[in-house]
Amino acid sequence: MQATLLSALGLALLGALHAQDSIPIQPDFQQDKLTGRWYSIGLASNSNWFKEKRHLMKMCTTIISTTADGNLEVTSTYPKYGHGRGGDQCVTRNSLYTKMEQPGRFSYTSPRWGSKHDIRVVETNYEEYALVATQISKSTGPSTMVLLYSRTKELSPERLERFTQFSREQGLTDDEILILPQTDKCMADAA
Repeated sequence: MQATLLSALGLALLGALHAQDSIPIQPDFQQDKLTGRWYSIGLASNSNWFKEKRHLMKMCTTIISTTADGNLEVTSTYPKYGHGRGGDQCVTRNSLYTKMEQPGRFSYTSPRWGSKHDIRVVETNYEEYALVATQISKSTGPSTMVLLYSRTKELSPERLERFTQFSREQGLTDDEILILPQTDKCMADAA
């Protein structure tokens, strides 16, 4: 009995390790076509900050550009809802995604938290949507994040369903999957 339990546990562990490697990447990825303005339409994550902030999150704009050395500069602008004076304000975050050997795969280390991010462009048609999966490893343990980007503020139900389905395939539960509420805040031309 114990041997069976151990082998089942071993298989589960192997499955978890394999799952990390089984995240697909857009075939024939063309980085230059990914650049420009995107809207974050969907966000799914099993991290603690997501659970805490989920109810405050809104759609945001993200500008992707290529740096001179071929990496990606990712600039996101989103509303931050303050308490008391000052109220709503826009926050802009810049992140540098370093390209890895495999086209469509990037790494990023958060200067603030020291967490390491393995970012993969799972699928995109470049002019409508992009599905991006990130495996995050930090001292408090690993987490998964899936982002759905759109060139417009609305996306077809099929694309939203694909995002939800893919997020579930990554082991995320329905309460960890969020279609971001639309907002006009901080949507002004950030580019």
